[in-house]
Amino acid sequence: MNRREHHVVPSTNGGWNIKKGGGQRASGHYDIKTDAISAAREISRHQHSELVIHNRNGRISQSDSHGRDPFPPAG
Repeated sequence: MNRREHHVVPSTNGGWNIKKGGGQRASGHYDIKTDAISAAREISRHQHSELVIHNRNGRISQSDSHGRDPFPPAG
């Protein structure tokens, strides 16, 4: 299955980038992580994709699903 994702990742030049899953180029650059997360969340909601947020070391810190989840939680 091909999941659509958007990632908030640390930039090599400082700040934070928003990248589409599998993409090389950033679709947005922000100096503050919270600004990048807000913008990425809007993109993710609009495009019904998964939002993956990374820490400064590149590890995933959290993710939000804004798409059509094939395995939604019961209840």
